[in-house]
Amino acid sequence: MKIETLIAANAELAFEIEEKAKRAAELVVANKELAYQNQEKEKRAAELVVANRELAFQNEEKVKRAAELLLANKELAYQNQEKEKRAIELLRANKELESFTYISSHDLQEPLRKIQIFSGRILTQEMDKLSENGKHYFERIQYSALHMQNLIIDLLAYSRTSVSERKFKKINLEALVKEVLVDVQEELQEKNAIIDMSGLNEEHVNIIPFQFRQLMRNLISNSLKFSKSHTAPHVIIKSRIIKFTENNVNNIPPNREYCQISFSDNGIGIDSQYKDRIFEIFQQLHAKDAYSGTGMGLTIAKKIVENHNGVIVASGELGQGTTFDVYIPNDQDFNPLP
Repeated sequence: MKIETLIAANAELAFEIEEKAKRAAELVVANKELAYQNQEKEKRAAELVVANRELAFQNEEKVKRAAELLLANKELAYQNQEKEKRAIELLRANKELESFTYISSHDLQEPLRKIQIFSGRILTQEMDKLSENGKHYFERIQYSALHMQNLIIDLLAYSRTSVSERKFKKINLEALVKEVLVDVQEELQEKNAIIDMSGLNEEHVNIIPFQFRQLMRNLISNSLKFSKSHTAPHVIIKSRIIKFTENNVNNIPPNREYCQISFSDNGIGIDSQYKDRIFEIFQQLHAKDAYSGTGMGLTIAKKIVENHNGVIVASGELGQGTTFDVYIPNDQDFNPLP
């Protein structure tokens, strides 16, 4: 009986020892899980610290951006005010220029007309009473008065290209050139000039018609004026559509289609060092008694091209003729930039 009791007690003790071992193993596992969870909590806490720092940084950046935006808005408001001031000043300047145009058209030209009339009367009615020097002086007076009158007319033309309303219209280029050739028909006949339009394509370009007609006339007249003395002027007019890459020798804005119009002649040519100077106002490369004019024809031409957001370029060699290339945006806006 005692042995059976002892065996039973041993079995019970062995069972309790196994249960304790199981509990101990479970406790080890639970401790490991608790340690893992503590590690994860520490990671989450560290991540939360980083996230809070990032959030604080973003808030600081937002404050900075808000301050910058406020400053930018103030700058924009200031620029708008300045633009309004410039617009008012430009309007005032245009009115003053219109007044100058009126004075030039009437008050300045009237004394010149009288000088021309009275000097002409003296030369015709008092010719026999004048010495040779006297006749020469009166002829010089008439020439100077005529030169002054032409200068005023050119100044008026230049001022009109600056203040005139820019109304664009799609025009057939070939038809426009033909109209200009009719206007200068007498000059062409006098010089026995040849105008070659075979390379002129029938492009339709958005232009300011009356200004572009003046441009065509000025360039053709320039070729006739600076023709060789014993050679009939030969002017070649061509056109094409062209698109420039990033780099081009004439610094024309790239990635846009242009209508290129070329005027080439067989005249006296130009020295390449003066290819930019010839467009400056009152610039004449030759003596006044060698070629008539006021030195404003090409200045007006350049102004007209600029009114079309375009570029005009001169090239040539002395004795080898001159070429003028006009580049007008093919997608010209009807409301160009000022």
